[in-house]
Amino acid sequence: MIDETSVRCPSCGAPLSGVNRTAPEQPKTIEELKAWYDAHHLPPEEITRFFIGKNITEPKAFGIYKNGSGDFVVYKNKANGERAIRYQGTDETYAVNELLQRLKAEIVDQKGNRPANVAETPQKKNKRKGCGCAIAFAILMFFAMLVAIFDDSAPNGYYKYQGQEYYHQGSKWFYYDANTDDWYQSDEASKLDKEITDDNAKDYQYYNHSGKNFEETSWYDAGSHSDDSGWDSDSDWDSDSDSWDSDDTDWDSDW
Repeated sequence: MIDETSVRCPSCGAPLSGVNRTAPEQPKTIEELKAWYDAHHLPPEEITRFFIGKNITEPKAFGIYKNGSGDFVVYKNKANGERAIRYQGTDETYAVNELLQRLKAEIVDQKGNRPANVAETPQKKNKRKGCGCAIAFAILMFFAMLVAIFDDSAPNGYYKYQGQEYYHQGSKWFYYDANTDDWYQSDEASKLDKEITDDNAKDYQYYNHSGKNFEETSWYDAGSHSDDSGWDSDSDWDSDSDSWDSDDTDWDSDW
């Protein structure tokens, strides 16, 4: 018997129809990420080049998998075949979120690169009836984008600055105390915001935290992470697979 929440055949891995395809807004496991991928009607992995749960060695590939040592590995294979490791560690939630955010960014880029004359399906034509609401929504999104453009704050996540481990969430910073194995809100948020920005965040991001994870504390707000991107409502792929062109992806950078 196949579980009703399964999105792929356990034997061949093919997508299943007629099953519960409800996916979590913020997947925390590789299996939940697979469900999120399918629920958003994305093209096959061979087209998007995002491989979930697979260690693909060929060029031009993003992926996440669990290795033989129990570590979760998030990687990108560049056009020349060189592999860049984005994360390797035991924090599955963190690893999944790293690939999810990159996938969401790629969806936005692919939609922007899509030809304007892509053929409309009957379903799309019906959606045009609600264009008044769509225009209002577009205006709201425009102002949200303006806020995002002028927001130079670092992404949420783990950081290490001057030997101290921090976690950035929303407008707040938290520091880790190894003596108590716990997290506390920092009173140096303004200083940290000046020192660690969106432009240089990668220089301070930290992937080797050991001890109590910030996600296990009462400070952690999973909603702030899913809301930060503002992309979940815009992550459905509403066109055919041919309009996704992975050659447009930046395959030369580390991420």
